[in-house]
Amino acid sequence: MEISLSKAGLKEASIIHEMQIKAFMPLLNKYKDYETSPANQTVEQIEDRINQSYTDYYLIREANIPVGAIRVVKKENKIYRVSPVFILPDYQGRGIAQKVFSMIEDRYSDATIWELATILEEQRNCYLYEKLGYRQKGDTKQINDKMTIVIYEKCMI
Repeated sequence: MEISLSKAGLKEASIIHEMQIKAFMPLLNKYKDYETSPANQTVEQIEDRINQSYTDYYLIREANIPVGAIRVVKKENKIYRVSPVFILPDYQGRGIAQKVFSMIEDRYSDATIWELATILEEQRNCYLYEKLGYRQKGDTKQINDKMTIVIYEKCMI
C-alpha cells in the first residue's frame, strides 16, 4: 500500500470539499447534525482553513489517487489537533488512517500532545483512535439526542 501526504493549497480546496462530502454524508444522514457536520461545509470554509497560518492541510493519496484529507492545527505549547481527518468510504478499513497518523506524528515530531474529536456513537472510529494510543479526556458535547462528540488526546512524552 503506497500512502502519501501532499500539502494542500487553495487549488486543492474543491477536491477536499468533494471528498469531505462523500466521506461525511452518511454520518450527516444518520445523526442529522446540520450545524457541525463537515458534509455541510462550503468550499470557501475549506479555503479559509487552508489560509490559516496555524493550519496544515494534506491530501491523502493511495498510489497517487486522492482518497482523503487531514488537517493539522498547531496550538500552543506543541499541542496539535487533527480536525478533520477522513478517508473516502471505498477506501476505509484498509489501514490507511493508521498509516496517515503515523506519518503525521513523524512529520510533527515536536508534538507533546495530539488532540481530536469524534462521534462517541461511532465505535469503529473510537476503536481506531484508542488503538493508535488516544484516550478519552472525558469532555463530551451533546449535539442532539442521537450524537455526542468526545475529545481524545494522545500524550507523546
